[in-house]
Amino acid sequence: MAMNKSAQAGISSAYRWRIHRNVLIYIGVLVALMGVMAWAEQWGLSRNLIGPIFLFSTVMIYALIGISGRTSDQEEYFVAGRRIPALYNGMATAADWMSAASFISLAGALYLQGFSGSGQQPGGLAYVMGWTGGFCLVAFLIAPQLRAMKLYTLPDYFDQRFGGRWPRVIAALSSVLCSFTYVVAQIYGIGLIASRLTGVQFEIGILLGLGGVLLCSFLGGMRAITWTQVAQYIMLLLAFLIPVSWLAYQQMGSPLAPLAYGTQLARIEVIEQKLIHDPAEIEVRQEYARRARVFEARLVDVDKSMVELRQSLEEEIRHLKTQGADFASIAKVRRELLAVPKDPAAAKEQWTRAMLENRERSLPLGGMPQHAKPFQGDPTGSPQEVAQYNDSRLNFLALIFCLMVGTAGLPHLLTRFYTLPSVAETRTSVAWSVFFIALLYLSVPALAVLVKFEVLNNLVGTPIDDLPTWMTQWSRLDSGLLEISDVNGDRILQLGELKLGADMIMLATPELGGMPFVVSGLVAAGGLAAALSTADGLLLTISNALVHDMGPGRARKPKSAEGRVILSKFALLSVAMLAAVVAAFKPAQILSLVSASFSLAAAAFFPGMVLGMAWKKVHRHAVVVGMLAGLSVTIYYLVSNAPGFRHALDLDPVGGLWFGIQPLSSGVFGVPVGFVAMILATWCLPAPQGESAVKPSLEGERYPGL
Repeated sequence: MAMNKSAQAGISSAYRWRIHRNVLIYIGVLVALMGVMAWAEQWGLSRNLIGPIFLFSTVMIYALIGISGRTSDQEEYFVAGRRIPALYNGMATAADWMSAASFISLAGALYLQGFSGSGQQPGGLAYVMGWTGGFCLVAFLIAPQLRAMKLYTLPDYFDQRFGGRWPRVIAALSSVLCSFTYVVAQIYGIGLIASRLTGVQFEIGILLGLGGVLLCSFLGGMRAITWTQVAQYIMLLLAFLIPVSWLAYQQMGSPLAPLAYGTQLARIEVIEQKLIHDPAEIEVRQEYARRARVFEARLVDVDKSMVELRQSLEEEIRHLKTQGADFASIAKVRRELLAVPKDPAAAKEQWTRAMLENRERSLPLGGMPQHAKPFQGDPTGSPQEVAQYNDSRLNFLALIFCLMVGTAGLPHLLTRFYTLPSVAETRTSVAWSVFFIALLYLSVPALAVLVKFEVLNNLVGTPIDDLPTWMTQWSRLDSGLLEISDVNGDRILQLGELKLGADMIMLATPELGGMPFVVSGLVAAGGLAAALSTADGLLLTISNALVHDMGPGRARKPKSAEGRVILSKFALLSVAMLAAVVAAFKPAQILSLVSASFSLAAAAFFPGMVLGMAWKKVHRHAVVVGMLAGLSVTIYYLVSNAPGFRHALDLDPVGGLWFGIQPLSSGVFGVPVGFVAMILATWCLPAPQGESAVKPSLEGERYPGL
């Protein structure tokens, strides 16, 4: 029976108040959990128990929300019944957006790369500007148009707008490609956090976190994911703001980090200048330069170098035995002998990597650029400095472009706007999303500055024997996250002897600032929430693309909506297991994987969506040509500049770059190629017979839905 408008308004009001009540209850439970953990730590609860309790408690809360949202209704599973209020969809979108890359790695990128990076690194501020600017494109160009069409997935748009099989299939394959790259990064982050929080092996940590992902998304689809993401946003916001405010209060006497951290920038600049001219730091840099020359000499004749290296190490072992050296000294040389590569190809790869790493660490500040310097190099200096300046500026701008247009083309993000009741709510939801994201993003640069000051002022210059135990624990977890090498033998930690990975800066902030361990548990739980929230949306996007947008032919698909939902659930489970296997190999850092997925999404979707909405003459053949051209260029640039690929073909490691642009910004080539190919194909190729290209209507009259 149809209901009148007043009845619908009453239901809507009751529904909203019920949501408000549930969210307040959740916040109360979360605050109570933190209070109980803090009280238990004061009374002697072991740190080995605090971490697992935080992990188990928060994941169980998300699981209960996911189970309570279980459904087999197609409308609820795919788009949450299109009745999510703008405020809460903004929270869910922010959680979906602020993945492990934002929570775990972004502060680390700013710490290592400074505001604008170097010629090879684009700079951490590019991520903040690019991702935030991308929401402007979503708000003005994309989200209202898509919501008006009442669809389920992004490939649905290409099917409705252009018709035919190929636009939808290419869009679905592209969704799988960019989303799978993205979800591998999230599951890697889940494994990193779970292993640090519980002490289990990295691979087991992946499986523990994966169980939480499946509990949140498997049963309820978009409805369950939306409400778990609201809960996860609240968790990750508290987990980020509490430690950064605490650290700001310790250093500057004010918890308002975004407003106060400018004073620390000036102090960091003074310390950086001191370290650049410090004799001990210069000694460390000279040692790394010497090691780089050793590896460079070995690469001249790899076969001969392998033989000579083995002979010299064997001779050293015999000499140590003759001299009656202690077992530890002999064992150290034996380990070096066992580490000699087994074949010339492996030796060349290993020694090339070691040569480049030692060259980088032989630079001032351990290879890190000065934090507040606008761009590296000098536009009025030597030719080398001018080239470095141009490369630094170009990579900075290229990454901002890729992240902006990639944001406007991310399938799992755009699908969120299908869940809103109306076009007007869509615009409001985008505004709320930007607000909730800004709460964290304004604090990220401040956190990087505060952590760098803590490291330069308190850790550097400390006797190695007096370093805190948390550093040893992180180095045991993964030497790529933290490594200490006393290369000059003075038993004092110089900056050049400390190597920190971007993926541990945020997670180690509480320990670095001397905060109670309960804050470390909170931060890890927040990072887990960020990774889980994004992984949920990505896995649902992939499974929907495989089942709803591709899958078997329509005649062989399940006839009932419930059958299609069940098939999507099993596809989600299979993709999750495959992503876990790939993540276990640690293919790359989180930010690198995420940046690559943005370039792929930008090249695949942005030209077709924008031209399809703005130019009614674009037809099916044109969009197929444009999508394939843009994707091909982007994938080629990514693959051809991958270190493993160039090593396998014995190519120059940096010889394949176009204009010096790093491969993570490959979309800067793919997007223009897609636009040009689409425009030329529209003019040169005839439109398919019977196709009537129309511009989507904001009122949704032409597109009543599936």
